[in-house]
Amino acid sequence: MIWWPTEIPTLQYGLVTLRPSEEKDIDSIFNACQDPLIPAFTTVPAAYTIDHAIDFVRSDPFSFAERREFRFVIDYGNGNDVKFAGVISLHTINIKNHTAEIGYWLEKSMRGKGIGTIAAKMITDYGFKTLGFRRIDGLADVDNTASQKLLTSAGYQKEGILRNKVTRDDGRQIDMALFATTDLTWKPLDN
Repeated sequence: MIWWPTEIPTLQYGLVTLRPSEEKDIDSIFNACQDPLIPAFTTVPAAYTIDHAIDFVRSDPFSFAERREFRFVIDYGNGNDVKFAGVISLHTINIKNHTAEIGYWLEKSMRGKGIGTIAAKMITDYGFKTLGFRRIDGLADVDNTASQKLLTSAGYQKEGILRNKVTRDDGRQIDMALFATTDLTWKPLDN
């Protein structure tokens, strides 16, 4: 059975913190989404506006309350040196089947430092141990080798290619690599 908390918690592991989004994140999210790689490999619109960022942050309580998404902001650092690093979520939630999908993007300067891998392990660990999911999928554009590497490093196994799975804003139909992990194969964060 899936257990759904009354609020999004704050999770911490080393220098990586996952926390609920706040109004103060709007500018950071807007600025990060100006990087063309984020809309190239995610569902973020290519012409990302400040209104998109406002809606993104302000919709969190509703998608959480409706049990559609469990979203965190990723912070990196400690003390007075904490920086916005990106966003990560469990979405496409199917409570009856105990499944979800992981999604994420990282601000350009935070990529390649292992932050995304740690965040993916943290949210996956929480999804299995606390929420009660039994399977979590991860989809990555077949051309996004960095995302595929992140999922593998986080303990997900590649299961195959989903042909013509996603339609991009420009109309292209693209293939997605399917990764997954289950509560039976998951290695806890400390291992």
